[in-house]
Amino acid sequence: MNSLKPFSARQAAYIRRCTTAWLNVAEGGKRSGKNVIQAVAFCAHLETHPDKLHVVAGVSESAARLNVIDCNGYGVKNYFDGRCRAGKYENRECLYVRTKTGEKVILIFGGGKEGSQSAVKGNTYGMAMVTEANECSMSFVQELLDRTLSSGNRKIFHDLNPKAPAHWYYTDFLNFHELKQSENPGYGYNYGHFTIADNYAFSDAQIKELLNTYDKTSMWYAADIRGQRVTAIGRIYPSWGAANVITPEKLRDFSFTNFSIGIDIGGTDATVATLVGFTRDYRQAVLIDGYYHKQGRETGKTHRIYALDILDKVKTWVAVYPVVARCGVFVESADKLFRTEFKHQLDSAGLNLMQVIPSYKKDGIEDRIRLQSILIYENRLLVRSELAPWITAYTSAVWNEKDKEKGNWVRVDDGSYPVDCLDSAEYAIQPYKTKLLNVR
Repeated sequence: MNSLKPFSARQAAYIRRCTTAWLNVAEGGKRSGKNVIQAVAFCAHLETHPDKLHVVAGVSESAARLNVIDCNGYGVKNYFDGRCRAGKYENRECLYVRTKTGEKVILIFGGGKEGSQSAVKGNTYGMAMVTEANECSMSFVQELLDRTLSSGNRKIFHDLNPKAPAHWYYTDFLNFHELKQSENPGYGYNYGHFTIADNYAFSDAQIKELLNTYDKTSMWYAADIRGQRVTAIGRIYPSWGAANVITPEKLRDFSFTNFSIGIDIGGTDATVATLVGFTRDYRQAVLIDGYYHKQGRETGKTHRIYALDILDKVKTWVAVYPVVARCGVFVESADKLFRTEFKHQLDSAGLNLMQVIPSYKKDGIEDRIRLQSILIYENRLLVRSELAPWITAYTSAVWNEKDKEKGNWVRVDDGSYPVDCLDSAEYAIQPYKTKLLNVR
């Protein structure tokens, strides 16, 4: 059984308040220990709870398992080590747990989609723990509240990653309970806000090193580290500036040990290919050169023509940097036809060692933007001065305010700036995220 690090004074106080509160909400930054303290509180009350059925949920069933049942080795399975087993209850995946007051059943649900609430109907639950509750659908959160009304000891646990203040979770749910608590201190609402400073698994030196990888003026720092509810206003890359642009003369001072090419295929937007060079140990990522064609309904090209155009560019890159002939080409994952055509053209030109790979999007655009933000802040992402559309893109990228109010990190993509250049560069850089972030 894994042993826990000591809780901070604020974490311990929050767990104690769970004893008398029915609604327990832990919010804050990444790596602040929210999941762990919620899991510990949930398990402690499960031990003596009079009811048999309980719920653990998340935006998906796998998220619930990862954040609560496992929780980096400190979740429900760890707390009840040797006293729990996986199984089914009425054909639903569950965890059976032996407690001091008899066997309990923890049902596991995903609540991210509209209609998810139908899965939790039909039963009364003693407790419900929802991880990333504000990522779930409002109807799912509401239904779980209703399903605990006749609990022998009603307890709801929500952990949150901050969203914009206008997000439904605050306006249609949490603000009401905050008001009731202010009117009646005995109402039973328990709120805790935590940051990485509350996580004693990190030393002061480790925290300092981690914080140095963030632009402290950025949205990421406000939301992910300080755990603030922020509204996206202004530029995505506030640290971007003249220091990130280098002249061709300065480019000659760099020695590149690896290269990558990212390609974004436009419909009626631009088609872009970006050559990125990485210095030894991935200290710097440099946008060296690119292909940019802004098409419209009358000026678009076929996949074959685009493949040949970009092939011509690749040949010039190989002439200057021969190792490019062995690099990966990361192409818009949704465009299989172009990938097939481009690989055919590369092979026909004798560049058969170049792999054509679907762009990596598993972690989402938010993660790609975050990586770029870190590199820009550390002055490790550079762009050659002749790449005007790319420079305009980094300078002009702004958040989509309407989407951010709904809790989504989305950048404006309305043709007002060459956003396709950002996609292309991200496709080339994202596969090397681990190497870039492990630089010392």
